[in-house]
Amino acid sequence: MSFIGMTETDTPAMLGQRIRERRLERGWSRVELGARANVSPETLKVFERVGQISLRRLVRLSVALGCSDEWDALFQSSRPATLAEVEARARRRQRGRTTG
Repeated sequence: MSFIGMTETDTPAMLGQRIRERRLERGWSRVELGARANVSPETLKVFERVGQISLRRLVRLSVALGCSDEWDALFQSSRPATLAEVEARARRRQRGRTTG
């Protein structure tokens, strides 16, 4: 399932489900993943059910599951496709620096 079109409530819950799937793929219990990520099993249980967790704990879980490299694609700045886009971005930056 894709995150496209999800609400602010659905997205965290989907993240929790995906972490659960990764955990189960490895055959780990919540206790095992929790120990590897320094996250309590109770916190992990809540996250897997409703998506509630701190960003710091989510990062720890992704490291423990070996998927922290996937954060790289999150919020990347878009690369310009044409020279005209490069020039337009440069002009916008210059305008933002001028004071009046």
